[in-house]
Amino acid sequence: MPESKKPKTNIRYERKFVVKNLSKPGIEQIVKNHPAAFSEIFHERNVNNIYLDTPNLSFFFDNVVGKSKRKKVRIRWYGDMFGEIKSPVLEFKFKTGMVGKKLTFLLKPFQLNLNFNIDILKDIFVRSELPAWALYDILPLEPHLLNGYTRKYFRSFDKDFRVTVDNNMIYRYISRRNNSFTNHSINYTDIIVELKYNFNKDNLANSITNHFPFRIIKSSKYVNGIECFSQGIAV
Repeated sequence: MPESKKPKTNIRYERKFVVKNLSKPGIEQIVKNHPAAFSEIFHERNVNNIYLDTPNLSFFFDNVVGKSKRKKVRIRWYGDMFGEIKSPVLEFKFKTGMVGKKLTFLLKPFQLNLNFNIDILKDIFVRSELPAWALYDILPLEPHLLNGYTRKYFRSFDKDFRVTVDNNMIYRYISRRNNSFTNHSINYTDIIVELKYNFNKDNLANSITNHFPFRIIKSSKYVNGIECFSQGIAV
């Protein structure tokens, strides 16, 4: 089986906090001062995503109405948002409550520029030698949102819990064709903190979250971005 057909599977819990009234350095200091002894494990980097959905936004509405079983499909890469995308991955995220399962597949490199359209996207999927079920699942979908943010990574001393801190959120409208990427929304104030851990550590999670002065909240970058454009917030 080609390497691109071998999915990387990850099953874990995710708890999200949206922080509005603290600075990023202040949040990072809270994480580092936690009794679980979180320390930074990776360099800060830019994360980019193209979110895919059905033409009538089924995944979006499933999330908004609070369905217990939800699905998200995206292309993710790191570094510059535009230009040559050298190491993109296709991600399927299946979520039940706070438990998430993620399958990832390597994609062929591509260019994200003003010429990007649905035909180029489908050609990428076909050339990437995805398994038949994934190709069947992905080809009817369309791009609806381009998203980018800056992320820092922390891990507890026992390596059982991971925290990410995301900020500088930008959302850009992306469609099947004729993309100028000028319709966008930027959020420099909200900071998203995520606690991630394997499902067999859930009995210990409260001891971690109780030491954070943040409130757990339902939050989805995909939903937030789509709502920016549907409510006319983007410019």
